[in-house]
Amino acid sequence: MAKVIECIPNFSEGRNRQVIDGLAEAARSVPGCALLSVQSDENHNRSVLTLLGSPEAVEEAAFRLAQKAAETIDLTRHSGAHPRMGAMDVLPFVPLVGATMEECVDISKRVAKRIWEELRVPSFLYEASASSPERANLAALRKGEFEGMPEKLLQPEWAPDFGERKVHPTAGITAIGARMPLIAFNVNLDTDRVEIARAIAKAVRGSSGGYRACKALGIMLEDRKIAQVSMNMVDYEQTPLYRVYEAIRFEAERWGVRIIGSELIGMSPAKALIDAAEYYLKLENFSCRDQVLEYHLIAE
Repeated sequence: MAKVIECIPNFSEGRNRQVIDGLAEAARSVPGCALLSVQSDENHNRSVLTLLGSPEAVEEAAFRLAQKAAETIDLTRHSGAHPRMGAMDVLPFVPLVGATMEECVDISKRVAKRIWEELRVPSFLYEASASSPERANLAALRKGEFEGMPEKLLQPEWAPDFGERKVHPTAGITAIGARMPLIAFNVNLDTDRVEIARAIAKAVRGSSGGYRACKALGIMLEDRKIAQVSMNMVDYEQTPLYRVYEAIRFEAERWGVRIIGSELIGMSPAKALIDAAEYYLKLENFSCRDQVLEYHLIAE
């Protein structure tokens, strides 16, 4: 069986179409690696690419993307709603068909080493690749962001896993690792009071007493003048999308606020959406594997 892995690099650029197109072209330049999607957000000033392919092809594409990001993204001129510390801010590898987490960990370390040796961009390893339990959490690594990172790296406990104790002057530092599928899921509110979104994010995220598999921030979408609860769902089976959606709706009602929409950034496993449909349709005796047509097509 051929091995397939997924890679979902995040870049600190969501407004300059020439830069975004250049990143997409770099991803397409490697045979055996397919670029499935490019999603950009001007408020976050961030783009997310989804790649799929053989381990060797995805590994090469990841490096070429890091190279293109270092050449074309200048964090000294960057601002946006989303926290960031690197031009290529996050580089995760996800095992899919026939691949193991251990193989993705090995890939993450090889890519991190090459990025440092050839581009002089340091990196932290996170999630399954983390060198210590304290480094598994991306939020802990990124705290301080690009502007605060030079001082942070001088602290004894924050030496990069690859590279020296200083950021690249324009490309910053990257978080690289292996992890299970993550869903970037945002919920938009009919209010321009960002403090409401922040209070709701605090209520649902695991680090402040909410759902363990949910990471959440409250941000403002300036172009729409609405507040958003922006989330990473790190285990959609432990915390389904519908559960956190309903928790946000419940919390919003306390403030007299409604949900006006939600969005997925990048791609999602089909089962996460099918689980939501099963919940809201109140399906009885439902079997995803037996009753969803596409599952039979895949099996055939």
